[in-house]
Amino acid sequence: MFKDFSSQGIDNDEVEELLKASSIYENFFVPERAQWDSLKNLTLNIGPEMDKAFKAIEDEPRNSELIGVLTTANYNDKEKVSDKKLSQLLILFDSVNLANENLENNDVLGDAYQYLIKTFADDGGAKGGEFYTPYEVRKLLVRLVKPVEEDRIYDPTVGSGGFLIESIKYIEEQGGNPHNVSLFGQEINLSTWAICKMNMLFHNARGADIRKGDTIRNPMHREGGVLKTFDKVLANPPFSLKNWGQEEAKADAYNRFPYGVPPKSYGDLGFVCHMIASLNDKGKMGTVIPHGVLFRGGAEGKIRKGFIKDDLIEAVIGLPANVFYGTGIPAALLIINKSKPQERKGKVLFIDASQGFVKDGNKNKLRDEDVEKIIQTFDEFQDVDKYAEVADIEPIKENDYNLNISRYVDTTEEEEPVDIPAVIKEIQELKASFKETEKKLNGYLKELGFEEI
Repeated sequence: MFKDFSSQGIDNDEVEELLKASSIYENFFVPERAQWDSLKNLTLNIGPEMDKAFKAIEDEPRNSELIGVLTTANYNDKEKVSDKKLSQLLILFDSVNLANENLENNDVLGDAYQYLIKTFADDGGAKGGEFYTPYEVRKLLVRLVKPVEEDRIYDPTVGSGGFLIESIKYIEEQGGNPHNVSLFGQEINLSTWAICKMNMLFHNARGADIRKGDTIRNPMHREGGVLKTFDKVLANPPFSLKNWGQEEAKADAYNRFPYGVPPKSYGDLGFVCHMIASLNDKGKMGTVIPHGVLFRGGAEGKIRKGFIKDDLIEAVIGLPANVFYGTGIPAALLIINKSKPQERKGKVLFIDASQGFVKDGNKNKLRDEDVEKIIQTFDEFQDVDKYAEVADIEPIKENDYNLNISRYVDTTEEEEPVDIPAVIKEIQELKASFKETEKKLNGYLKELGFEEI
């Protein structure tokens, strides 16, 4: 099974034992105390032994990409997970051979991990929105922005990494090399950061540069003291974050807020401004925003004015209500392009896709046909009756830079003309019928000795 080293004066048995002891799987080094044979038969103190095993894996110099990832979880927390439950898990996983040759395809483990993340989001309610964006929204936004091979792709509020994973899948679907792309992300929550790192590894996205920290207060992706810039930016930032870092933004060292600083109570445009500053000269981005961003005045109105004057906005797309975890309000997608095609310059496409969904439990869900309709409409960039409108910049300026979709897309149904003579005739017939009924009723009352009505 092992290469024959005898011709080089090396004992093959010693090589085999060394390989068994080191257990190098792919490019990770698994020390002996962390190998499956050392853990699978544990019955006592399972939690502490697992914690030590994961710490040993992280401590190996060859596993630098795993530092801080595996030890985020505490398996010795008996209130969350008992030894009995851990023992059951060991027995369960020992019955499954997860060697590469036994897997149906290379995506099995990644797909399983994504399934678990979604399950946690479903169970987490409002908390689920902090780390998970529904698959249909990820698919839609990636196909609107259209990443390609050799792109640098960035998510400043990366969560569990769904946009980055969907990007490399899309590139592969288009015939590109998914490994010939650079992935970057930043996440403020430590546990979510660890989930994202594992998600990258399970999807064979080795080398993804996922940093820990507050993106507004301390952007981690920098080059020579300035922000690193990217070809594509995709994100689902927290909606209307209150304590988002306004004070720090006022003294920002990276020139991220040339259009103005958003209000203290609404951090939405703070993230949008950061994303725009993180785009290179030909960069394109897509992000999820609450509808208030489109029409609120004050500082937000001033920022929108700057976006529109610089002709950055390519499309505004309204989505159905109750699609996202953590909120039932309808949201929109904002597509920004620093290098619009000539035929799209000075124009903004508005799409009202709020009615395209299916009920899915207690949530609403975009169907495949809903996603495809939005993508087709965006790609064709033309008016669609009661669904989409290509607006010139001038009427937007006249509307005081208000981007509320309903101002541009008329979804009202035309009322059918009323046949007045027919309505009069129907009323007359009803009156005659009523008089006849009244006459009969009075006859019955008279026979019974009651007064007529």
